[in-house]
Amino acid sequence: MTRTVFCKKYQQELEGLSAAPFPGPKGEDIYLNVSAKAWGEWTEHQTRLINEKHLNMMDMQARKYLTEQRDLFFSGEAFDKAEGYVPENKDK
Repeated sequence: MTRTVFCKKYQQELEGLSAAPFPGPKGEDIYLNVSAKAWGEWTEHQTRLINEKHLNMMDMQARKYLTEQRDLFFSGEAFDKAEGYVPENKDK
């Protein structure tokens, strides 16, 4: 049986993550309140932001920026988009 959570992004019960994505309170909060679907979407969006904005993950400012964007993404607030990204047309 899969574990479900009430996803704060989608506001419904969805399949949860199998483990916290990283240690600490933030990782535990994501494990308890974010669905596997929302986490997967975030990781794709995070990759686009890193690539488009040429973020250096060794830079604490870049890491702080991504943390802020992640919180906005999951809360349903406006978050930064990758400017050059055009979604793939899956209907083809």
